[in-house]
Amino acid sequence: MVPAPVLMLASVLSVQFGQAFGKGLFGSVGPWGVVALRLGFAALVLLAVSRPALPRDPRRIALVAGFGTAIAGMNFVYPALAYLPLGVASGIQLLGPFTVAIVTSRRLADVGFACLAGLGVWLVHRPGGAALPVAGVLFAVVSAVAMGGYLLLSRRAGERSADGSLLALAVGFAAVLTVPAGLAENGAAMLQPHVLLAGAGVAILSAVLPYSLELAALRRLPPRVVAVLACLEPAVAGIAGVVVLAEAIPVPSWLGIGGIVTAAGLASTTSTSANRRS
Repeated sequence: MVPAPVLMLASVLSVQFGQAFGKGLFGSVGPWGVVALRLGFAALVLLAVSRPALPRDPRRIALVAGFGTAIAGMNFVYPALAYLPLGVASGIQLLGPFTVAIVTSRRLADVGFACLAGLGVWLVHRPGGAALPVAGVLFAVVSAVAMGGYLLLSRRAGERSADGSLLALAVGFAAVLTVPAGLAENGAAMLQPHVLLAGAGVAILSAVLPYSLELAALRRLPPRVVAVLACLEPAVAGIAGVVVLAEAIPVPSWLGIGGIVTAAGLASTTSTSANRRS
């Protein structure tokens, strides 16, 4: 049996390298086209596997809609990638769940973690160098806010649906929200066979496979380990950007990404430990 931490690390690698390959499709279908292909194919696969019944309870419908909207919002990281390197965009995106952890905590130590993350953001913005494009930062911030909401709603969805049916419905709802934008951006190109094949590959690598690996890992891992491994995503994203896209990230930005990762990892670790003691 594959160790659970290996499954979680494989999930992180899969989603970030999948995003890197997705960025490589921007020249063919644009960022929103990639989002449409990613969520469209992911929805088809997840719905076919889980075959969920349509929700009838108003609260369940609201949960699917909210969860799906958060998933759609997280995909704003793709238009952000049109302006930012992969590692930088992922670092800003991680600020969403980090902020949720800080806001919901009352510990003095979190003030220090927030300061460390703030220093990381300042370094990511390359002090003394060219400023990051405002549009890219705004798209990444929207993705960060949505990721914070996703984490809050995923716990509720998991409590109400152990078989993943709510996740499948939410991804389907996210696809309904985003596919029209992709078709409007470059619909004709999206229907080309080689683009559809590449889009299916990106969907499997960046969505379907990570969801499956995370689900298997979460059954055997304590939350502290999951949180720490998830905080590695910006660093893995930076490496994926260098390997797949030949992106050059300045040293200050690497240091900033490291600061954000460290702050998020420490906040997640100490928060879980505190919760276990209480």
